[in-house]
Amino acid sequence: MNPALIERLLAVARNAEAAGHGRKRAVYEAAAQDLGISVATLHRRLKEVTMTKPRKRRDDAGTTALTLEEARIISGYLMESCRANGKRLASIENALEVLRSNNMVRAERVDISTGEVLPLSVSAVSRGLTRHGLHPDQLNQPSPKVQMSSRHPNHVWQIDPSLCVLYYLPKKQGDGLQVMSEKEFYKNKPANIRKIEKERVWRYVITDHTSGVIYVHYVLGAETGQNLTEAFINATQRRHPKDPFNGVPLMVMVDPGSANTGAVFKNLCRALNVDVQVNRPGQPWGKGQVEQANDTVERDFEHRLKFLPNAPQTLDEINTLAWAWMRAFNSSRTHTRTQRTRYDVWLTITQEQLRLAPPPEVMRELAYSATQTRKVTPQLTIKFGGHEYSVSHVPDVVVGATVDVCRNPWREDGSAQVMTTNSEGREVAHVIEPIERDEYGFSRDAVEIGSGYRAHQDTRSDTERKAVERLVTQTDTDADAEKARRKKAVPFGGTVDSMKPINDTPLADYIPKRGTESEITGPAVEIKPLSHVEAAKILSKRLGDQWKGAEHFTWLQKHYADGVPRDVLPQVEQQLTTTDAPAPLRVVK
Repeated sequence: MNPALIERLLAVARNAEAAGHGRKRAVYEAAAQDLGISVATLHRRLKEVTMTKPRKRRDDAGTTALTLEEARIISGYLMESCRANGKRLASIENALEVLRSNNMVRAERVDISTGEVLPLSVSAVSRGLTRHGLHPDQLNQPSPKVQMSSRHPNHVWQIDPSLCVLYYLPKKQGDGLQVMSEKEFYKNKPANIRKIEKERVWRYVITDHTSGVIYVHYVLGAETGQNLTEAFINATQRRHPKDPFNGVPLMVMVDPGSANTGAVFKNLCRALNVDVQVNRPGQPWGKGQVEQANDTVERDFEHRLKFLPNAPQTLDEINTLAWAWMRAFNSSRTHTRTQRTRYDVWLTITQEQLRLAPPPEVMRELAYSATQTRKVTPQLTIKFGGHEYSVSHVPDVVVGATVDVCRNPWREDGSAQVMTTNSEGREVAHVIEPIERDEYGFSRDAVEIGSGYRAHQDTRSDTERKAVERLVTQTDTDADAEKARRKKAVPFGGTVDSMKPINDTPLADYIPKRGTESEITGPAVEIKPLSHVEAAKILSKRLGDQWKGAEHFTWLQKHYADGVPRDVLPQVEQQLTTTDAPAPLRVVK
């Protein structure tokens, strides 16, 4: 830009400033026509040679008329329209249209100069959402993560299975490991994928959280409890002189899959006293180390298989190659956190921290046999696996209760372990020993008759039962409570009136209800009348000297020819003793 043009542009700027508001456009158009350029080009040139005043900050800058309640409703509508990948389907304009029509939000502002109520624009609502921290772009950001630590090698292992997307191993001998071609295996050809479903190769990666050691194990088929158990068992064993990583961890972290939380793997961990930590669904960062290790194995090792002149023919051959890579990687690559190789850090484990694993065959048996329940006998013993065990030292055990028992893999003397849950919700294993018996079948710990007496320590039920007994009998000692029982003392010293709730219950006075008289009549009852002789015997006893023998007997025959009813005897007696007696009563049927 030459000096003459600069001077001309400065003159245009001065003329536009002098023209004032509303008349600058004419100045710009005339200058652009004179210079032979467009108005837009003129403005760009003016910006290069002049300084513009900064815009005055609005007095209400940083504030919003959108209330927090309405912002939450609008944000909720927008978040509900988001897909799983974070893509938002509804716009802010759509949300305002729907919510305003349903009278759920107003999203308005008041013009101070005119007092007019105006709806907020889409951009104003967007700024308001951002101001309140409720914009979907803000809410979709991941939550901050907390870095986790572990105490020592073999404290925590992380386990994660992953399907090998590149390879499958056909059952047909001689074909070897095959690469899954994108042209043959993709989502639009599911039938091809189903054909090789049981031939697909799965990768189990286990990492030690402290040292970062990576262990990899390949299996066929699917993510199952059996495959997980085989990978875990092999990781605990001593495998190679150049591979020091082994032992049983104190805790394992797994995803909440059915195979990871199934009975097979959990039974093994329970028997080995390994705490299983199941991560929350949808949070892969909970075990990010093993997730990254899976990616490392795929990129650093699996790409090498494609360049082998002879493809692996069996799963064992694939694992042999993988373990060779694993040993080289763990012993030579420097870990970014520790700045040492993974094997070097793992070798800092102490003798107390390294729990050696039982043989694989024992561990498999533990994995496939669940804990069994046993009932506690009055002697505080249980029977399990052909032996009898004392459980008197197990906390809170009571007679008649059931306990979960399984084999103890750490000892080969027949000991077992009872599994309980402590106050923190963690499983605790209590080792129990077989009861030894003498040649007569008595326990060697039994008390010999005549040599003394030894009772079991009070169980929790015993302690509580005695406390209740002292409370009911209103005594301070167990002996006094027993005496009170022998004297048949009234419970609670007679202070409890068991009928008080009944006597204190207010009862309503009920008005008798009117009813309809029953038309049902009872059956007619006919009593056989007395014969003249029977009646004469009864009357002669009652009348005594007033009984006039034949005269009265004749009178009975005359007036009661069919016999004398029992219910008229009092009237007959009165008639016979009364002068000028009226005619006798008769029964009318």
